[in-house]
Amino acid sequence: MATAPEAFDAHAADYDALRRRLVPSLDAFYDAAVKALSLATRPLRRVLDVGAGTGLLAERVAGALPAAELTLLDGSPAMLATARARLGARAAYVQQDFADELPAGPWDAIVSALAIHHVDDAGKRRLFAQIHERLAPGGVFVNAEQVAGPTPELDEHYRAWHKAHCAQLGTTQVEWAAAEQRMGYDRLATLEAQLGWLRDAGFAQADCLYKQYAFAVIVAAAA
Repeated sequence: MATAPEAFDAHAADYDALRRRLVPSLDAFYDAAVKALSLATRPLRRVLDVGAGTGLLAERVAGALPAAELTLLDGSPAMLATARARLGARAAYVQQDFADELPAGPWDAIVSALAIHHVDDAGKRRLFAQIHERLAPGGVFVNAEQVAGPTPELDEHYRAWHKAHCAQLGTTQVEWAAAEQRMGYDRLATLEAQLGWLRDAGFAQADCLYKQYAFAVIVAAAA
């Protein structure tokens, strides 16, 4: 079986168009993530995007923070190449698995979109601890993420809604089958668990600012 970066490499060219058909209310979801940056109590000069993919979120962050220095980190070379074509010299690029040590801070903000759910629960906890260590005081972590339902019944309801909604967006049966294959790499955790892990990592404030079934914008502010 291919690794997650290899699986996403294969879809880098059409990933953006697919995401529009596979992520319900994509604009509202990403806009909520960008707006959550306003919870920082310090100027946002240095921003790290963890699991940046093709740069969809980073592009919106760049538009909202024109003076900020952006660094995009991703384990897929093809995804990162697409991000570089999108943002050019507006950002720096690091090809690296985010399960490894993150670039040294301090960062004023660390963001992520639909990436961290590819690591297991222990990996999420380690990553949240690293993120807390690398944020400057007053900085903020924003994670636009896919989460598991709090019960098996609700999780199944989330999945059924997601499939039906994607069909309404024009996702074909072939595209959905391929998406389900990629979902084999998912290691979803509940929203409640992740908020608890963020608090355990040292974040005094952690909350969910947007949620539509499995799609949630989680924010954690550093003291």
